[in-house]
Amino acid sequence: MQVTSRRLIQITQKFWRRLNRSRRGKVILALLLMCLAVRLMPYFAPVRATDIQQNQLALQFSDRNGLSLGTILTRDQEHTAVVPLNQVSPQFIQAILAAEDSSFYHHGALDLKAIARAIKEAIHAKRIVSGASTVTMQLARMLDPVPRNLSGKLQEIWLAWRLAAGMNKDEILAAYINRLPMGGNIYGVEAAARTYFSIPAQDLNVAQASLLAAIPNNPTYFDPLAHWQRLKQRQRYVLNRMVQDGYISSALAERAYTEKVVFQSRQRGIIAAPHFLFWLASQQSTPEGEGQIRTTIDRPLQQFVEAQVKQVLASLAANNVQDAAALVIDNHTGEILAYVGSPNYFDETKLGRNDGVQALRQPGSTLKPFVYELALAKGIIRPNTILADVPAHYAIPGAKLYSPTDYTQKFQGPVRVRVALANSLNIPAVRVLEKVGVPAFLEHLRQLGFEHLNQTPEYYGLGLTLGSGEVSLWELAKAYVRMARQGEAVSLVSTIPQTSNSKPQTPNPNPTTWQLIIDMLSDNHARATAFGVDSVLHLPFPSAVKTGTSSNFRDTWTVGFTTDYTVATWVGNFTGEPMRQVSGVTGAAPLWNRIMLHLHEHHEPENFPSPQGLVQLPICAISGLKPTPDCASVAQEYFYPADKIAYENPQPGGLSPEYDEWLAKQQPATFNTSNLRIISPNNGDLFLLYPGEQTSQKLEFKLIGKTAEPVEWRLNGEKLALDSAKSLFWQIRPGNWTLEVNSKNSSDRVSFQVQLAKSKSTRRGFSIVNSQVNHSSP
Repeated sequence: MQVTSRRLIQITQKFWRRLNRSRRGKVILALLLMCLAVRLMPYFAPVRATDIQQNQLALQFSDRNGLSLGTILTRDQEHTAVVPLNQVSPQFIQAILAAEDSSFYHHGALDLKAIARAIKEAIHAKRIVSGASTVTMQLARMLDPVPRNLSGKLQEIWLAWRLAAGMNKDEILAAYINRLPMGGNIYGVEAAARTYFSIPAQDLNVAQASLLAAIPNNPTYFDPLAHWQRLKQRQRYVLNRMVQDGYISSALAERAYTEKVVFQSRQRGIIAAPHFLFWLASQQSTPEGEGQIRTTIDRPLQQFVEAQVKQVLASLAANNVQDAAALVIDNHTGEILAYVGSPNYFDETKLGRNDGVQALRQPGSTLKPFVYELALAKGIIRPNTILADVPAHYAIPGAKLYSPTDYTQKFQGPVRVRVALANSLNIPAVRVLEKVGVPAFLEHLRQLGFEHLNQTPEYYGLGLTLGSGEVSLWELAKAYVRMARQGEAVSLVSTIPQTSNSKPQTPNPNPTTWQLIIDMLSDNHARATAFGVDSVLHLPFPSAVKTGTSSNFRDTWTVGFTTDYTVATWVGNFTGEPMRQVSGVTGAAPLWNRIMLHLHEHHEPENFPSPQGLVQLPICAISGLKPTPDCASVAQEYFYPADKIAYENPQPGGLSPEYDEWLAKQQPATFNTSNLRIISPNNGDLFLLYPGEQTSQKLEFKLIGKTAEPVEWRLNGEKLALDSAKSLFWQIRPGNWTLEVNSKNSSDRVSFQVQLAKSKSTRRGFSIVNSQVNHSSP
């Protein structure tokens, strides 16, 4: 049923007539009108000076020793300093009025003459020649930015009328000049005078005042540090307007135009740690108004780190590396000693304002230590556990088969936990996460402070331990500080005194698992396979460190610590472009190395404590048990006392079947074992042989193992061959089969089946129905 607009009006009129006839209706109508009046009242009430008072004024920051870091910085991340009108140079007041609204003191919220002139000029020129915005209208736009359309202009005019109704001219002008955009993140004439000329606004001369008055018309286009000639042309316009309005003579205007005026960099207001100051300003809950804030930053260290960031980036420029960030923290107190968010905060063309400390990025392998720590704490793995770095495949619902691998595309076979972690091997980490469970690991990370990992476990999947989520350098550093403190939680401290961190910290009652992770990350020999013994990760004093590289080499990380300090570094590109031939050890690690060496230049840190309640014993690096005469590699590893029984009484046997596919691809010199093992077929395999293919297909029998004696092959007790060869081919036949191999000191056997298929397949040869590895016909 359609209702026309005319019919709708009739229905509405009828409703109001009925409502107005009854006493109850009149009460309802009065309440509705009252609610409407209350709702609309703020849009009609005059705006007074106290309503728009600027409370977030300049803050002054110093480092931990009282050295200045920066001033005129507010919590809204803008340089703002508010001054009364009588503390502003008359020359600037004259210049800004001449440039923006010469009749300001002679009209109301609108300048009707200017509007008429602008309309006339636009009609004549068929384009907009001049504007008609008054200072009051511009102030309204500053207070409530609206779209530049008819609706927005009407809102702007209405707010201007309310300002004019509640404030006098001097109050409006004072609010206006303290909000003027003066380039970059500088607002107000006082902030501009101090930043550009290092003088208060009341000391501005005609030349300086006319230049500053030229900027607000288009702060980007007339940027004094980027577009000097444009600004000089605009200054000429301002000076001519001042002459026309009778403020100055033509001769004074000419002298002001030719006077040499030098603008200082906007960086002058900040001596060091700009990203930290802006971040800290946004965190402040101090009383509104000007304030003195003493930070935990060590200015000499901060300036050293800033210089090293630029030097490292210069050395990596050819590899398409442009950005870096670093964070230095005192482990004993949690105090932030250095905070570098980008190589140059003030280089806007290179996204210098981006804060690499707080930005969210994929962390690569830097989360791996935490999954190993959780697995150790839960007893899922032991420090002497042997993990399989061999091909692995995981079925992910609704997705392709997940097959993690390392960027080297190589597999190391059986590896100790410390070797897997120290060399940042991907497959062992995924295997451990599979046993721990993604939900448990995700919850563990959140408890460690990774608050931005806020998706579901299914969203991250097993790739979580390889960096499938996004975290910040701040979160990583905080988690590694906790690791350095052996699991004891601590808040990061940014100011002195730090009132929010007044609660005493409780020591971790069970630090052993953290001590084990620290021991693994500080083992220079354990990481030698991937990084070498003498890499930039190796320092001349005890230190634990972990690198990370995100997918497509977009981010590189290095986070590490001594007993005294934690240093976290990131190197990459804010644009997301991949780097060329740069990994964690070549990107972020050199920066980490330089900072660490500088921190310990005059004192050496203490040794890390040995894991409590554990004993260190020699083991075979392959079996993880007590070394035997034929053990190819012997190492030292920690054992829980409960594991010493198994250590003292090792059980015979070799590697589990999950290694078979990997073993088959190894060269004899690469991996030797004295135990013979059949790796094809697998025990329990079932093969289907299709009709018509019985006489043409063969199955390869393969074994591994080291023996100088001949190897005897038997199938269902019948001798097949007597040879030292590691494989032979057998013409496949239906039946139940037992394959045996024997040499002088070793033997192995497997059973398998071959069945005739009921229907002919489109595939050639036979199919395997049940096996741990894939087989193919020759």
